[in-house]
Amino acid sequence: MRTSWLVKYSVIGILLVSLIGVMACSTGTTTTTTTSSTTSTTTTSLGSIEVLGTWGSEVDSFNAMMAPWVQQTGGKINFTGTRDLTAILTTRIQAGNPPDIAILPNPGLMQQYASAGNLMPLNDMIDMTKIQQQYSSAWIDLGTMNNKLYALFIRAANKSMVWYDPATFTTNSWQTPSTWDDMIALSDNIVSANTTPKYPWAMGVESGAATGWAGTDWIAQIFLAQNGGDVYDQWVAHQIPWTDSRIKDAWDMWGQIVNTVGYVPGGATTVLATNFQDASYWPFETPSQAAMYYEGDFVQGFITTQFPDLKAQTDYDFFPFPTINSQYEGALTGGADLVVSFKDTPTIRSFLGYVSSSEAQDIWVKLGGFISVNKGVSVNDYPDPISMKSAEQLLGASLFRFGAGDSMPSAMQTAWWAAIQQYLQDPTKLDSILESLENSAMAAY
Repeated sequence: MRTSWLVKYSVIGILLVSLIGVMACSTGTTTTTTTSSTTSTTTTSLGSIEVLGTWGSEVDSFNAMMAPWVQQTGGKINFTGTRDLTAILTTRIQAGNPPDIAILPNPGLMQQYASAGNLMPLNDMIDMTKIQQQYSSAWIDLGTMNNKLYALFIRAANKSMVWYDPATFTTNSWQTPSTWDDMIALSDNIVSANTTPKYPWAMGVESGAATGWAGTDWIAQIFLAQNGGDVYDQWVAHQIPWTDSRIKDAWDMWGQIVNTVGYVPGGATTVLATNFQDASYWPFETPSQAAMYYEGDFVQGFITTQFPDLKAQTDYDFFPFPTINSQYEGALTGGADLVVSFKDTPTIRSFLGYVSSSEAQDIWVKLGGFISVNKGVSVNDYPDPISMKSAEQLLGASLFRFGAGDSMPSAMQTAWWAAIQQYLQDPTKLDSILESLENSAMAAY
């Protein structure tokens, strides 16, 4: 499931937008925003550019980031935000009228459009020497297909985080675990010690029609940390069956958390009935109900909204998801926004060069709600220590993959959510659940 970007410093954003004269408007579920320059200091004014994406409230920060480009070039940006991105792109491509630029939520869509010949290779449109200097090979490789760069990655999300209360750990003399075995040992210690909190884990997968997605995040992270990127890619592309023993092992390891008596309040039944956001509160309540909660960087927004008096790194913090296989230490799952181009014009080339730069992204970083994977952006510019720490983890990642469900066909993703629910209702049926998922995959791919 695609996560929300919840940390936002709107006051700073408004001041910056006012300073450089950016006009933005947003209405309804689908938002259309026009950013233009009323005055230009350049002798040559660029034309307009159409950008299509899923952003809603983020558009104000996007406009603030793009304002210097608008002012310096005289260019004009027409941004349309919609939750029906894939359907709209498909219709417009078929009609021969694609947008200039699209902001895609996952590399699967990029590969789909690139394979169909819809996207422009970026190698000759931007300064590749600068891209190679400012982005790690892991991020460049994710945007590359058949040795051609088709996507630039901006605004990343980290899903390899375990949230906890440092004060609780200090009081109980607990150490944050660095390996899976250490984490299981800590969990067993918490259960046997009968301290406060009594339970090692908070967990919930209820999310309305998308109930189950939080469980798929667990399995995806475990699978990547155990098997590495190549096998992970084979799984996502359905080049190995869901009945493969490595996939079952990942489910069993998640089951070690959710099914062990005393690990989660109420056990698997409660996990199924508990909303994923509500579960994130448990480690930080008074008294605390659980010691740890796994999920992505958006959890910071849940915590700070529910407990506004808590201080980052003093009252709440995270540690990286523990190593399972030392060969893949530091493996991260997450998400990011991909910038792709359907056309090639001087205006588009100028836009791409600017939006991929550290100077542009640093503007949004300072506003909050934005993690950049551009190595030229200083970690000191993040507005809080948690964002800074998450950015350092992403920048240092030697292995990063998008959440598996977000990279699979939508029908497959939905089937996986349902399978999570079935497993929590009866873990003994795992073999038949995986066989059913394999049948779903045969139809979805």
